[in-house]
Amino acid sequence: MYVTVVPNRGSPPAILLRETYRKAGKVKNRTLANLTRWKPEKIAALRAVLRDEALQPAGNGFEIVRSLPHGHIAAALGIARRLGLDPRVKSAALMPPGAPRTRLLALALIVARLIDPAAKLATARGLDAATATHSLGTVLGLGTVAVNELYETLDWLLAQQGDIEATLARRYLGEGTLVLYDVTSTYLEGRRCPLGQFGYSRDNKPNKLQIVFGVLCTPQGCPIAVEVFAGNTADPSTLKVQIDKLRQRFGLRRVVLVGDRGMITQARITQELRPAGLEWITALRAPDIQALAADDGPLQISLFDERDLVEISSPDYPGERLVVCRNPALAAERARKRGELLEATERTLQAIQTRVRRTRRPLRGAAAIGEAVGAALQRNKMAKHFIRTITDDDFGFARNDAAIALETKLDGVYVLRTPVPNSELDTEATVISYKSLATVERAFRSCKTVDIEVRPVYHWNEDRVRAHVFLCLLAYHLEWQMRQALASVLFDDHDRAAAQAQRRSPVTKAIVSPAAQRKAASKRTDDGHPVHSFRTLLSDLATVTRNTVRFDNDLCATVLTTPTAFQQHVFDLLGISPTADL
Repeated sequence: MYVTVVPNRGSPPAILLRETYRKAGKVKNRTLANLTRWKPEKIAALRAVLRDEALQPAGNGFEIVRSLPHGHIAAALGIARRLGLDPRVKSAALMPPGAPRTRLLALALIVARLIDPAAKLATARGLDAATATHSLGTVLGLGTVAVNELYETLDWLLAQQGDIEATLARRYLGEGTLVLYDVTSTYLEGRRCPLGQFGYSRDNKPNKLQIVFGVLCTPQGCPIAVEVFAGNTADPSTLKVQIDKLRQRFGLRRVVLVGDRGMITQARITQELRPAGLEWITALRAPDIQALAADDGPLQISLFDERDLVEISSPDYPGERLVVCRNPALAAERARKRGELLEATERTLQAIQTRVRRTRRPLRGAAAIGEAVGAALQRNKMAKHFIRTITDDDFGFARNDAAIALETKLDGVYVLRTPVPNSELDTEATVISYKSLATVERAFRSCKTVDIEVRPVYHWNEDRVRAHVFLCLLAYHLEWQMRQALASVLFDDHDRAAAQAQRRSPVTKAIVSPAAQRKAASKRTDDGHPVHSFRTLLSDLATVTRNTVRFDNDLCATVLTTPTAFQQHVFDLLGISPTADL
């Protein structure tokens, strides 16, 4: 008896159990059973029995030598290959020429920073063949990886920063394009890095040395370039470097730079932007808005009786358009917050007044009283809203109702300024462009906290700090590209066009699309797939493992875990195959 497979034209082949016999001196065959519906494992076992092969209990014929998380590696490498970061592909336009192993290590650093951000020593252990914690080093064929190799690769990557950023600029920026620019800070561990200086800490770590770095992005939030500065560098001082980068390195003649009011100041406009021939979109500071809202000024609150957006002009800003916005929700929030701060400050000042006027051990001396009052007012930034009277033996205070009323009148009002003609960028588009700065904030949040973890910085060498920040930018660039493809299964609004269509005005609070609301409420997509954060999605993909299997004859094979329906859906969204890098 034997098992045979018989072709069946366009239908699946028939698997038959047959017997051979002799009749009248001739060899003939007859079918004993149709095994087509049997499972392959059952058919294979029957074949072995018919061949008199020794059968072993399940699991005795092979062993899994090693199992490494692979799905998230396959996803990241697939996108890296498409972006031109994979040096194994000849068309790796984004990865500059260099030694083959150095280029592979650079790709490994970028992907490792995305999937498992850690110190360089831990990264080296995760990539090393003997101590690997994922399949990245195995897939790239890195073998033994020393931490010093990673530091050398960091140095090489920093030397290529100009070429990589120029390639990104050619890919995503063009003449007349909008470019978003913002800065943030983070803290260093140790005291040896020359860049580390005490300055304003956005991470609430004022007792640690800081660095400042600025990021250029497209209006959609795709990061293009980064620059690192000393920790005591003021935001406006970083602008000149970016202007030179746009004009000289990227070769762009006409660019509209979008930055907040603390970045693009009048001094920067006069001394740097105008001489460079660049245009801008920024906002006015509160004193400038109050000047426009004076009794005879062009900004009158009555303009907003029936609308929340209006365009005015002023001789103080020749050749510029002023876009005035008033957000009622923002006005209510600012009034609430001001009221709470006034009450809190009054309680503190009342306590100081009690100390001054008590009979036992009173607070005495105008200097000492003034120091206590100044600290209380500085804590809540309420000095302009209180009138103080201080003598050597008394202290009195009262609310400055006139100043409070003046500020209240302009609650929710902000003014944008730009020289870009209305024919090129209308009023609503100007507001939308300025609000796009929120995408840079989103980039900072991803880089500094839950995803890339740029902080804290442990490097002491100045160039290594710069290289570390640049590495994190490239990792976020990879994440940003993945997020665009995977928005439908992430807690992101994947139908922004529908949300924008429902929005009455660009001044009002952003609206979440109905599809995103359903996704957030049910934690499921419309087609039934689970919704993830980016980090938990990578963890889910990591359960697709790359297994090394050894058989009795010492032959080894690589077997990939079969993806679940959801995991396969993710790979389909990315347009990659998880087996591409096996």
